[in-house]
Order: sequence, then structure tokens, then C-alpha cells
Amino acid sequence: MMRDHDALPETVDAPLIPASVTLPEITPKAVVLSIVLAAVLAGANAYLGLFAGMTVSASIPAAVVSMAVLRLFRHSNILENNIVQTAASSGEALAAGVIFTIPGLLLLGYWASFDYWQTFTVALVGGVLGVLFTIPLRRALIIHARLRFPEGVATAEVLKVGASADADAGGRFHVLLGAAALGGCFKFAEGGLKVWSESLEGAVQLGRSTFYGGLNLSPALLAVGYIIGLNTAVVVFLGGAIGWLVLLPLYQAIADQPDALTGMVAAKTTWSGQIRYIGIGAMLVGGVWTLFQVRGPILQSLRQLIALYRVHQRHCPRSVLPRTERDAGVAWLIGLTVVSLVPMVVLYQSLLGHNLWGGIGLTFLMVVTAFLFSSVAGYMAGLVGSSSNPVSGVTIATIMLASLLLLGILGRENPVGPAAALLVGAVVCCAAAMGGDNLQDLKTGHLVGATPWKQQAMQIIGVATGAVVIVPVLSLLQAKYGIGDVTDTHPHPLSAPQATLMANLARGVFGGSLPWHLVGVGMALGVLVIGLDLRQSRRKAAFRLPVLAVALGMYLPLKLSATIMFGGLLAEYVRTGRGAPGSPTDDRGLLFAAGLVTGEALIGILLALPIAFSSVWSSLSGDPFQLFADPPLGGWPGLGALVLVGLFLVRAAQTTASSK
Repeated sequence: MMRDHDALPETVDAPLIPASVTLPEITPKAVVLSIVLAAVLAGANAYLGLFAGMTVSASIPAAVVSMAVLRLFRHSNILENNIVQTAASSGEALAAGVIFTIPGLLLLGYWASFDYWQTFTVALVGGVLGVLFTIPLRRALIIHARLRFPEGVATAEVLKVGASADADAGGRFHVLLGAAALGGCFKFAEGGLKVWSESLEGAVQLGRSTFYGGLNLSPALLAVGYIIGLNTAVVVFLGGAIGWLVLLPLYQAIADQPDALTGMVAAKTTWSGQIRYIGIGAMLVGGVWTLFQVRGPILQSLRQLIALYRVHQRHCPRSVLPRTERDAGVAWLIGLTVVSLVPMVVLYQSLLGHNLWGGIGLTFLMVVTAFLFSSVAGYMAGLVGSSSNPVSGVTIATIMLASLLLLGILGRENPVGPAAALLVGAVVCCAAAMGGDNLQDLKTGHLVGATPWKQQAMQIIGVATGAVVIVPVLSLLQAKYGIGDVTDTHPHPLSAPQATLMANLARGVFGGSLPWHLVGVGMALGVLVIGLDLRQSRRKAAFRLPVLAVALGMYLPLKLSATIMFGGLLAEYVRTGRGAPGSPTDDRGLLFAAGLVTGEALIGILLALPIAFSSVWSSLSGDPFQLFADPPLGGWPGLGALVLVGLFLVRAAQTTASSK
């Protein structure tokens, strides 16, 4: 059963546009704008996820951009704006599913570069399944269960504000655009001109132990902390502090370490080779705990779904349903699901040496876990929003199940096994990422009076757009920055923490090299964190300790979680100090933060173009923008610039308060 504070009787939300009124929704200008924004946001989120290991919802920025652009036309309406943000955020969500898993195939050595057609197929199928599997859950979770869907409600409020005051939408767009320009200039100075380094970090050696500290100089990370808020930001940092400041020096003190490794090298070697597996154990426990928590609501949703479809088939045919209750038909749901499974059977059976039954078995595992975890993601989005969805945890669980199944088919030490497990996990990860985002957007549509089947059709368009553009973006990022592994060419690669985790997990299961004692320590810590969080829940405390956030902090480089925490502190200052105490729907600071993420990500991708073109035109060599081989003052100029960015962010939020 659902908990009392999570679910109430059927909602009484009255849509802004009633079912009796029909307005244009899927129009040519809306479709074109949807495709452009879906491509841009997919690329931006791919960069952010590989860089920081976290992604953020793009629904509100997409809604603001849509309102600013569509108001230039003589005829536009709120439902067109809703259609645009629906498709655009679908492209962004799909990117999260891809970058958490697919780069792991490079880290395994299975691919030397990204395979376009296999990546496209996995992304498209996973995204489509995520859309299809959330269609039957819409009525159960949005209409009959009063889940909060905080980001969906916030997006609806933004759309309503834009519909009532066009000038305000234009002002918000200028905030978003100015922040994007600022974030882009910052990235160009650091990543292009090399005026300063990407981080400040240092280490102190005390006996056999190393104590490390660092701060990444990225406006995007500062913005992520602002968006997710202080509680989550502090919890992520707490996980990082446990991993880097407690477990790492403790492990070095009691375990044998090469005497030649000291200082920074010793800290990073111990963390990447040992401490990360503790984070894996904590994430495993977090994924299982998440499934346990939502078992009742998911089963109840399925029972409601079956009952509702029986009633509607007998007494309420689709043609007489109100416009605002018309989902995509059952025939489309079943037909597209079956069609989506065919290419995966072909892909999996070819990976397994043309083992047809093995391919069918993997596909069956994929579709069952995709449905289950899409439901989990949708329910969790209703509670905490899609940005806080435990996609990493459910993907880890899937890869573990797939690896155990493949062990029985292929045996140990088979080089294909880890890659096949990752490709199963990739589809499920895309479906889960889409599940939370889709239901959030359908909640927005429910509040503004959209037609559900039209939103679902545009979600498919957003998925297809993201699948088309994601591989070129990944290839550019690989060429410019490198992914995961430190090399002479790429001394500061994008860390890709989730993809590295998935690759290490699959490799360890098949190679028998997984340090289960460290995984066990992580699992014990995960149980401890769950116990502490339950205690906080019983006390009705505002500060909570979600286990997956703590585990993610253990797995992230400390310099990333430190910057994220400072962003959370800025958000708390704005909320309780001199800033705006209002909700995110009227906080320009939120839009400013989203602009910082988008601007830094887009410039980061554009800086990769000369590197990629140098393989085609020999006249282009090296980095044409670079002024210094090594930043002359290290990271100190970047620290000063980051402080200024933080001040601008706070000022943008305070402008909201003063204008009320």
C-alpha cells in the first residue's frame, strides 16, 4: 500500500484548458523547435553527466525557451509550449541513460570508438520502451494517486505564468541566455584558452596515509548544487568525505601499498582501485532498498491499470473519452513494444555467437527489468522529481542480473560477457531515465489541459532526436577530453563515474576479480545509512540521508562533490537569508543555474570540433585556441572567476525577491 503522505484519493486538479476546448498542440513550428531543443539539451546533458556524474531536468529551461520563441509568432498557445518542453526534455533524459552505460564499452576495450548504429539502436529502443511502459501508468500515478511530481508542477506553473504575462517570459529567457553566455565564456577561458586549470587540489602525506582535498572550478557544478538544493548536495559531499577523508587514509594505513606511491598519485590510485568498490556496494544496497520501498505502489498501479482498461473497453470507448484522458491506444502500445524487441534479439544473439535462445533470454530479461524499473522511476519522480531518480542504482541491479545470467551461458573469462551485460543495462537505463521524465511531463500536461496521446507522440520524437545526435556528441567529447581513463593525450578526462562503475562491475563479475570484501564493506555502510535515514524519517526531520546520494558521493571525485556542495549552500542562502524564499517556479536563480549548465556544456562540445576535424584535415593540428601549454597561475584565476559567477547567481535569485 502507498504511504498516507505519498498517495491520497483521486486528484481534483482542474486543468487550465478544459477538455471541451481544443487548441493546436502539434504544429509545424512546435515540432521544429522541439527537435532543435531536444538535440541541444541531449548534447548538454551528455557533457554534464560524463563530467559530473549527475544530470538535471531540462523541463523548466525548455519551457522558458519555448515561450520566448513561440511568442514571436502571431498565434501560439500554452499547449504548444507544453508540447515543446515535453519533447525537449525527452531528448535530455535519453542522454542520461546513454552516458551512464555506453561509454563503459570503451572502458572495457570492447569498442575503440563509439559504434553509431549499435548506440543508436540501444538508445532508441530503450527510450521508446520508457515512453510505452509509462503510458499505462499515467492514470494510476497521476490521476488516482496524488503523488507530488514537484518538477512537473513547477513546469506547469512556469507555463501558466508565460501564458498570462508574455513580457515575463521574455525576461526569463534573457536571464537564461545571459547565464548561458557567462557559463560558455568561463568554459572557453578554461578549456579553450587554458588561462586557468580545471581544478585546485592538493594532498598531504601523514605516515602511510594520504589526505586529499580539491575543488573543481566549474560553474556547471555550482549550478547543479543550486538546482538540487542543500540537503542533497550536502549528502553527496558527505559520501565523498567518507570515501576520501575516512576510508581512503584508513585503507592505506592497514593495507599494503607500493612505497613509490605518495601524495596525490597515492590518493587517486587507492581511490580508483579500491575505494570505488565500496561505493558499488553501497549503490547495490540502495538499488535493492529502492525496489523494496516502491513494491506496494507499483503492484497497486498495475492492479488499477488492469481494472481501468477493462472498464473502458466495456463501457467507455476511446472515442467518447474526454480529450484530456486519451492515451495512445493499446494496439500502438503492444505493436511498438513488439517491434522494438526485434532489433534487440538480433543484437544480443549476434553478441552471443548467434545463440538465438540466449538472445531471446537476454531480451526477456531486458523487457521485464525495463518495465519494472520504468515504473520505479516514474513513482520516484512523483515523490522527489526526475532529477533525483535512482537511475544508477537500478542499472547496477540490472547489470548484476544480466551478468549472472550470462555467466551461465558464456562462462567466466569470456570477453563478450561484460559488453553484453552493459548493453542490456543500457536499454534498461534509458527506459528508467525516460520513465521518470515522461510521467513528470504528463503531470505537467494534466495540469495545463494537454492531450496525453499527443504528448506521448512528441516524447517519441524527442527520443528519436536524442538517439540521432548522441553518438556524434560522445565522439567529439572523446576526441577533445577523453573519457574515464587518464592518458598522456588526455590528462584530465571526463570522469564518467557511472559508466566506469558499470564497466568495473561487469568486468569484475566475469573476471572473478571483483573485490567482494570491499563491496561487502560498502553494503554494510549502505545498510547503516538506511538505518540513519529511517531514524530521521521517524523523527520527521527535514534533513534526510538517501542512500543512493551518499553512495554516489563515495564514487565521485571529491573535488566535484565539493563544488556541488557550495552550490547547495548558495541555494540555502537564497532560500533562508536575504534571497527569495519562493518556489523554484518564480526563482530566476534556477533559470540562471540552468543557463550556466547549458552554456558550459555547449562550449565544451564546440571546443571539441577542431580536435575531431584534425583527423580529417591534416592542416588542423592541436588546439587552435590554446594560449598556454600549462596555465601560468594554476587554478587561482578560475577560483576568483567562480566566486563572481556565484555572486551573479545569488543576485539573479534576489532579483526575483525584490520584484515581488
